[in-house]
Amino acid sequence: MESFVMPRPAKLPSRLSAQKASRPSTTMSLLLAATAIAAIPAAAVLAQPANSGSPFTVVESGRSFGTIQQAVDTIGNGTGTIAIAPGEHRQCAVQSEGSIAYFAVQPGTAIFDGVACQGKAALVLGGREASVSGLIFRKMAVPDFNGAGIRLEGGNLTVSQSWFMDSQQGILANNDPASRIVIDKSTFSGLGTCEGPGGCAHSIYIGNYGHLRVTRSRFERGTGGHYVKSRSARVDIASSSFDDANGRGTNYMIDLPAGSVGQITNNWFVQGQNKDNYSAFIAVGAETISHSSAGLQIAGNDARFAPTVRRESTFVANWTDDKLAIGDNTLAPGLKVTDRR
Repeated sequence: MESFVMPRPAKLPSRLSAQKASRPSTTMSLLLAATAIAAIPAAAVLAQPANSGSPFTVVESGRSFGTIQQAVDTIGNGTGTIAIAPGEHRQCAVQSEGSIAYFAVQPGTAIFDGVACQGKAALVLGGREASVSGLIFRKMAVPDFNGAGIRLEGGNLTVSQSWFMDSQQGILANNDPASRIVIDKSTFSGLGTCEGPGGCAHSIYIGNYGHLRVTRSRFERGTGGHYVKSRSARVDIASSSFDDANGRGTNYMIDLPAGSVGQITNNWFVQGQNKDNYSAFIAVGAETISHSSAGLQIAGNDARFAPTVRRESTFVANWTDDKLAIGDNTLAPGLKVTDRR
């Protein structure tokens, strides 16, 4: 089995970390991260699958199964935790009810590799709630070019310390205005494509959700589309890095096509050379506007071009008539703060 480095949180340059330590947006970001992450049941830490042939253990009952779908079906409409043993798991699961935590016994060693349920994703989640911790999703590809590590059909989702890599898409979510998505300390590498007839796939693509939070995460070497595209009414994207230096055919770093309130704070952005669209780093309201963007806070960020890139661009492109709260950001030469489109 290939050796993998554990997903790492985004690291801002030390110069910026010191500079931003006293800013209110930094405090807000840390509070968001601290309060957003769902707790894994204590019993899950001690859970060990009974044997190598039964890698999926329902912690609450101690029963182990050969397939993750069997474990999901056993929990059903209840609440439970599935401890996942190390290894390459060439299988997938559909959760249509209940509240389930998917937990790697040894973070970074449980790999879902190349198998998608319903032509969608390794985990197709449509229950009340799901949380995913310590898992790796790789090589997800389906005929409609939307193959993802996680396909969220509805309900709340929390993802922490997980890695989505070398796939058509990382996380794809449907519409659920009453629910929230939290992503923390996770890495998104080699994702996105614009090959399909239905439009582009992205590292993260969220439909009309109530709230999206992304904290302490890393986005890198995209292969098409946007790094984060979200139609949610509120976004909080903080203390993360968007490293497009080795991207190819990529578009915006963050796209909020329907408008959104919230914050984009204390992030680090690097735009690379190979872009499908390099006209902006962040886009607000570029499609049908469904939400207000008034007061959307964009502050404390560092945005620059890769060392060999010489061009002009705009940090925040705004298609709405709403007044954004664009504060103090560190921008490279040739990068305009904002424009109205």
